[in-house]
Amino acid sequence: MFDKFREECGVFGIYGHEDAARLAYLGLYALQHRGQESAGIVSSNGEKLFAERGMGQVNDVFTEPVLTRLPGQLAIGHVRYSTAGKVSINEAQPFAVKCSLGQIALCHNGNLPDAAEARAQLEADGAIFSSTSDTEVVLHRIARSKSGDIVAAIAEALAGDEGAFSMLFATPNRLIAVRDARGFRPLCMGRLNGATVFASETCAFDLIGAEYIRDVAPGEIVVVDEQGIRSVEPFGKRPTTHCVFEHVYFSRPDSLVFGRSVNKSRHLLGRHLAQECPADADIVVPVPDSGVAAAIGFAAESGLKFRFGLMRNHYVGRTFIEPRSQIRHFGVKIKLNPVRDLIEGRRVVLIDDSIVRGTTSQKLVKMMRDAGAREVHMRISCPPTIAPCYYGVDTPTREELIAAHQSVEEIRAYLGADSLGYLSLKGLLNAVGDQHQERYCTSCYTGAYPTRVPELVKLAGSSGKTNGSREG
Repeated sequence: MFDKFREECGVFGIYGHEDAARLAYLGLYALQHRGQESAGIVSSNGEKLFAERGMGQVNDVFTEPVLTRLPGQLAIGHVRYSTAGKVSINEAQPFAVKCSLGQIALCHNGNLPDAAEARAQLEADGAIFSSTSDTEVVLHRIARSKSGDIVAAIAEALAGDEGAFSMLFATPNRLIAVRDARGFRPLCMGRLNGATVFASETCAFDLIGAEYIRDVAPGEIVVVDEQGIRSVEPFGKRPTTHCVFEHVYFSRPDSLVFGRSVNKSRHLLGRHLAQECPADADIVVPVPDSGVAAAIGFAAESGLKFRFGLMRNHYVGRTFIEPRSQIRHFGVKIKLNPVRDLIEGRRVVLIDDSIVRGTTSQKLVKMMRDAGAREVHMRISCPPTIAPCYYGVDTPTREELIAAHQSVEEIRAYLGADSLGYLSLKGLLNAVGDQHQERYCTSCYTGAYPTRVPELVKLAGSSGKTNGSREG
C-alpha cells in the first residue's frame, strides 16, 4: 500500500523492577513503529521464564490477563516486522528454549547474512528448526557450545559473524545485551529507579521515565544480574557502520539514536536539501510523518511557508477491504489526502524522505495536481537509493529500485513532477555529523557493502524468502 523501506524490529529489556513485564509492554508501545506484525514478552521470576507472544500490535497481544501471566523483575520484549521468513506465530519473538545451559530467551533486531549457509549445515547435522528466522540459528549455536557458560556461549555463537545484530537474552537470573562489532543497529542503555533498561530507541525510556545512560558499544556484551553490571568485548574491533537510514526514516524524531538527536538530523537534512536543490515555489508540504522534520528544515532555510497540505489517516491497519469498483490510487488515498484550500493555485515543494520504486511518489504528485497545484516540485531528503540492504531492512531487489536504472530526469518524468531533487551523499553525511564517512553505512546509496554478502542472499533479494535468512 505504501512504497517505503520497511521498519526492522524493536527490542526492549529491563532487569530489577517489580513491574518488569508491564514496563516492557509500555516500552514496546513506544517502539511500535519498528514492527507491527507480532509482539512478545518473556519474563522471569528468578527461577523460571514465562513467555507470551501473539500476532498483531502491542495492544492486541497484551491484555490485562496476558500481562498477569508474566511475573518477575526481569523481562525482554520484541516487536517484529519480518524482513524475511514467514508471517506466523512461529516467527514471533522472543524465542524461548531449554538446553544444557538452562532456559534461554532471545530477541533480535538485525540480520545475519550468513545464516542461510549456517542453517543448511545445522540441518545436515540433524538440527530441527521451528521457524524460518535467522535468530533461531543463534540459539542452535549456543545450545551446541561446550563452554558451560551462557555469556561465553553467546560470544562463541556470534564470533566472526559479519551480520547486524542488536540482541537481548534472558535467563532466569540474567539479562544480557549484545551488539555487533560494527554497530549497524541501535541499542541504548538506561536506568530507572535502580533497574537497568535497554531499548532500540530512547523514546521507550521517555515513556517509562527512565534515564538514558549510554549506547551499548559496538562489539560489547553487557551482563546484568544480582552481582551488578559488567561488560566484555569479545568480538574484536571493526570499523563503525551505523545504519544511516535510522536517521533518515526509521527512528522516531524524539529519539536519540547512535547518541544523536534524530529530529536534529532530519531538520539539517532539510536545510542542506534547500541549499543544494532550491525551488521557486510558494509552500513546502511534507509527506507525513517521516518527511515533516526535513520539510520544516527546508522551509526555514528557503524562507518558504510550511504547510500541512497532506493529512494522514493514522487508523489504517495492515489490511483493508477494497471496494468492488475500481478507484484509482485507492491504496494511497486511504492513507493520505490533500488539503485543497492550501494546495489550490500554489506552487508546491513536496518533501519526502526517500523514493523506492516510485509508485507512491507518482500518485502523490498526481494527488497534488488534482487538488489544484500549479506546480509540483519533489525534493527527497536523502540520495537516490540504488542498492538493497542486507543488514536488517526490508528493501526491494536492485531491479525494483527505480534509481538503480533510471536517471534523476527519467524519474522526474515518471513521477510527473515539474522538478526533482535529491540530497547529495555529502549533504546527508554533513546532516548526521559524519563528514568523513567514518560512522555510517551508506551501502543503499553507493552499492558498496562493508561486509561480505553471501551469493545465496543476493540471489534471494534483500527481502528474500528462500529460507528465512533475515530477521527484522
